[in-house]
Amino acid sequence: MVVSDGPEAAGLGEELFRTAAALRRLQRRRLRGSVPGPPLRGAQLELLHVVEEHPGIGVATAARALRLAPNSVSTLIRQLADLGMLAREPDPDDGRAVRLRLTEAAERRLAAWRAARSRLAAEAMGRLAPADRTALAAALPALRALLSAVEEGPDIAVVPTDDAS
Repeated sequence: MVVSDGPEAAGLGEELFRTAAALRRLQRRRLRGSVPGPPLRGAQLELLHVVEEHPGIGVATAARALRLAPNSVSTLIRQLADLGMLAREPDPDDGRAVRLRLTEAAERRLAAWRAARSRLAAEAMGRLAPADRTALAAALPALRALLSAVEEGPDIAVVPTDDAS
């Protein structure tokens, strides 16, 4: 199947995003309770992943990486620090700023989540036909390219519809 630009590409993209969101929701539901500790919201987990990838990251840089307002990220930081998941350390170059690091509890939790997610994926993949597993593996480079294209592209404003007509 070859998809050109325009409506076909938009339809494929919408179906891809819908499927990815459903997969993510189902993954969270299936793994709920398999990871110790209080449940974390999506934005909290995203911040933990950013800090894991960039130990010592500052609040403003984390906000840019998440495409969130700095005050929203500050709220997430406070919540995660209260849960014992994030450590705030003084920035050696700027006494007013902090650097973020995962705590050991957060590192253990992320490792447990990855292990549980790997088991879930392996179990589900084992029920797929070999051709489907091969197709998924072959699609990964294109999915990574799509991820980069979405990440590097501009934010899209939501255009309100006129429901009154």
